[in-house]
Amino acid sequence: MQLTSPAFADGQPIPPQYAFCKPSAVGHVALSQNFNPPLAWSDVPQGAQSLVLVCHDPDVPSRADDVNLDGHTVPADLPRVDFYHWLLVDIPTSRSHIAEKEFSHEVTPRGKPGPECSGGMRQGVNDYTAWFAGDQDMAGQYFGYDGPCPPWNDSLLHHYIFTLYALDVARCPVDGAFNGAQLRAALAGHVLAQARLTGTYTLNPALR
Repeated sequence: MQLTSPAFADGQPIPPQYAFCKPSAVGHVALSQNFNPPLAWSDVPQGAQSLVLVCHDPDVPSRADDVNLDGHTVPADLPRVDFYHWLLVDIPTSRSHIAEKEFSHEVTPRGKPGPECSGGMRQGVNDYTAWFAGDQDMAGQYFGYDGPCPPWNDSLLHHYIFTLYALDVARCPVDGAFNGAQLRAALAGHVLAQARLTGTYTLNPALR
């Protein structure tokens, strides 16, 4: 399989309209348009019954001690963890693309609804659900796509990996408000093929 986007090439920067946050001269960052990027795929294997799309950032700091603090820098050698930005399952094999803004066209405080969405597809909760848990203005279940917003003082460039999976089942074996770890576990033994597209993003002026 092949996975591409007309918005950015593999290994290249993701344009800011597809991010949750963008650089700002005031307060370091501001909310961005948060559009989901356009994606297209080909060569889905025969026998596939559905598709799954996952977007995750493997470069998130494992500790928040220095995150977004003036006078501090998140060191590049700090251990990193996964942060899931999009979990979309039950994509029909008759589809070959996702349009820009089809699943997200703005930042939605407290999160977009789910898990059900158009065309019989379902979306899991992304990790902004946990990130905003203690924020009275933003706390909620964040279903679907919410784009990059890495720490503005992180010395490491972040990578956003879009992975498309072709499954041998018509319905992905997850239910309710599933998260990234639950989806990864559910995929085991059902993947016929997969394809990846990676974009980069940073809010650190020194890395732009």
